Amino acid sequence: MAEAKPFAEVAARLRDGRRILVAGCGGCVAVCQAGGEHEAQTLAEGIRLWGGKQGRVLEAMATAVPRQCEPEWVDSLREAVAQADAVVSLGCGVGVGFPAEAFPQACVIPGLNTIFGGGTVSPGVFEERCAFCGDCVLADTAGICPVSRCAKRLANGLCGGSSDGRCEISSDLPCAWQMICERLAAFTPPKDWSRAENGGPRRIRREDLFV
Repeated sequence: MAEAKPFAEVAARLRDGRRILVAGCGGCVAVCQAGGEHEAQTLAEGIRLWGGKQGRVLEAMATAVPRQCEPEWVDSLREAVAQADAVVSLGCGVGVGFPAEAFPQACVIPGLNTIFGGGTVSPGVFEERCAFCGDCVLADTAGICPVSRCAKRLANGLCGGSSDGRCEISSDLPCAWQMICERLAAFTPPKDWSRAENGGPRRIRREDLFV
């Protein structure tokens, strides 16, 4: 998930460049409508209009590749980058680094702020699902990430503060560990305690073994 940087921040980095290439990405940033081809064209038009107000004639070109995080697609930008004084990349934080590495002489400017790794939960609503912690526990938590979805980032079970399945920090948040427990219960049914005896652990004393 990413969002556009303030236009003024991007424009301030264009310096004295006259030919600007706005490179969109058809990957994750296109899904959240922050960095796809349409957004690249819109930003290019904005740069041209901004240049006119500054008394500068700017040539702002827009293009897009399927993914800026793959070298072969980035290489397809080579000719366009060679003709540009600056490149505004609308890739995520990962994507920006690839054209910067592939074209070390180019001035590559990030046009987006990468916020989190999320997914679409409803049209126009994106929600974090992974914190990229590097130590994935989803196999143990039924596919629900406690690091990103628990407001307290608890990795070892419920805190005891939830109520009716909602987080005590905000009633708008479902308790991640409640969801984990419910989902795990579907895979591993609760133990049948009807045949168990109360009173703690049982003990047998064999008097004949005592000397």
